[in-house]
Amino acid sequence: MKLEVKEIYKKFGDKEILHGISFEAESGRALGLLGRNGAGKTTTMRILMDVFKSNGGEILLDGKPFVPSKHKIGYLPEERGLYPKRTVADQMIYLARLRGFTKSQAQAGMKKWLNRMEISEYENRKLETLSKGNQQKVQLAATLVCDPEIVILDEPFSGLDPVNSQILKDVVAELIEAGKIVIFSSHQMSYVEEFCDEIAIINHGDVALKGELKEIKKEYGKDRLILSAENYSLAELKEKLEHFAADLVQVESIKRDFLVLELRQGASRRRLLEAVNAQDIEIEHFGIYEPSLNDIFVARVGEESE
Repeated sequence: MKLEVKEIYKKFGDKEILHGISFEAESGRALGLLGRNGAGKTTTMRILMDVFKSNGGEILLDGKPFVPSKHKIGYLPEERGLYPKRTVADQMIYLARLRGFTKSQAQAGMKKWLNRMEISEYENRKLETLSKGNQQKVQLAATLVCDPEIVILDEPFSGLDPVNSQILKDVVAELIEAGKIVIFSSHQMSYVEEFCDEIAIINHGDVALKGELKEIKKEYGKDRLILSAENYSLAELKEKLEHFAADLVQVESIKRDFLVLELRQGASRRRLLEAVNAQDIEIEHFGIYEPSLNDIFVARVGEESE
């Protein structure tokens, strides 16, 4: 399946929230939908599920108008919405029945996903009696109980310890492997990097950057290098480079373990390495810089005001 969001606009009163955003998501490939608070991510997700109507544009599934009511969508919202005083089993069965499952199908789905989340022992417990992490696992189980074709996860790792995070990582990987369309939103960029093949960064209601993450990293890392030395601190190395190699590189930033350098126009890695070797610098690290998704995100939208 291929989900295409094309030129979507959304207004609330006189304020336009989305200004014609476009992106795509495909089966078996996770899309990271990113943005700062208030950027328009949640509005976009709710339009996908037909909670809100857009004021313009279209959404297509395999080239045809997308009708959410005709497809199974699993949505995990950032603000959780289960009933704290109801038992885990009762509300999971209730939600599955709302999505068209028979009672026996709902019970089977409930047991399957509670078992997968390793929380079967809480089946007859009220949600409010569970720890925050186990409540989060119940929320995800409720999202998946109807075996959705499209899975939208908004901050799914919130409140999870490392052990439970690994369970959720495995589940997300299984969803992708099973050919689901997975749209994944999180401020924890390491998780997005781990799962997502494609990203779309929304900023102030516009798509600021989109495409294949691997290619975006390659483009952002172009003409950037890393360098550290065994016999100089990073601050000392920076000062030294600015003295003897100012015509070759600019020190872009200082990371924990190395300097990030940007080659000046006309310079090359070979010329820089020759210049470094001519000094009393014992090279520890030297190579091509691969930016993290966090670096890319901050470079694109991080310096703007909320």
